[in-house]
Amino acid sequence: MTGARQDLVRGYCAACGSTVSRAFRPGPDGRPDAVCPRCGSLERHRFLSLLLGVLAPDLRDLDTVVEIAPSRQSKVLLDRVEARRRISLDAGYDAREVDALASLTQLPLRDGSVDLLVCYHVLEHVPDDCAAMREIARVLSPRGIALLEVPIRTGVVTEEDPSATPDERIRRFGQRDHVRWYGDDFDTRLSAAGLSSLRVTPPALVGEAAVAWFRLMPHEVVWVVHPGSVCVSPMLAGGSGSGLTAAFDAVLADLDRTRDLLGRARARADRLAAQRDSLRARLAEVSAPQGHHVAGVLTRLRRATHL
Repeated sequence: MTGARQDLVRGYCAACGSTVSRAFRPGPDGRPDAVCPRCGSLERHRFLSLLLGVLAPDLRDLDTVVEIAPSRQSKVLLDRVEARRRISLDAGYDAREVDALASLTQLPLRDGSVDLLVCYHVLEHVPDDCAAMREIARVLSPRGIALLEVPIRTGVVTEEDPSATPDERIRRFGQRDHVRWYGDDFDTRLSAAGLSSLRVTPPALVGEAAVAWFRLMPHEVVWVVHPGSVCVSPMLAGGSGSGLTAAFDAVLADLDRTRDLLGRARARADRLAAQRDSLRARLAEVSAPQGHHVAGVLTRLRRATHL
């Protein structure tokens, strides 16, 4: 019991459903607290898991779920969604394992056949992203939902240049295979393609305290998209949101109090252990001469008995 203990829970990974006592590892770009030490999920995977949970009432009795450019972590999450058909697609520019090779601008799917489509960080790679958005609108069923994520900068319009060289793309768009940075007009582009959109961020969905607990990125934006052309006002942090914010705030405040009490109890236990060790040392010092005297008496008794 001696010494400070460091096994307090550091966070919760919504992707693998585990409380984690080890530190979350840095992300690919060095950002802190990005990678779950248990399952390797990133912030977007953990937020996706929470989003799927919130949308669960709308994700019942699904026929077809489609993911564009899947990752190992996202495939696990979407496998939990009970659907009769699960399809993964990619254009084939890397070695990821998918069910079929296909471009987002020409999806090999029937009109209105997809109940859930997940497309994270793909549209910024596509030269004709408007055609890709129209394809998403075409394949979504009337009840269909698409979850989209793209790199975006607020306060500006979309900057794009599909003809830019790879070096210029790195300088302007942050990556050699990106052809644009999206701006405030992204929702307008979706609307023009026949998609109604709602922006959702982690603080708006679960609150600031839960963002830290789940190790999410506060400024991450996911668009929840339906067939239509209405741009819904974004969910704002501190608003009613999904109703989870107040619940998470209360639970995490209670958890903080419990952790504080546990920390105090462990500090008291450490102090008592230190006092115990000190008393043992003093007792050993006092008992040493007496122990030598007793040993001498026993030796004399043994000799007398031998005689």
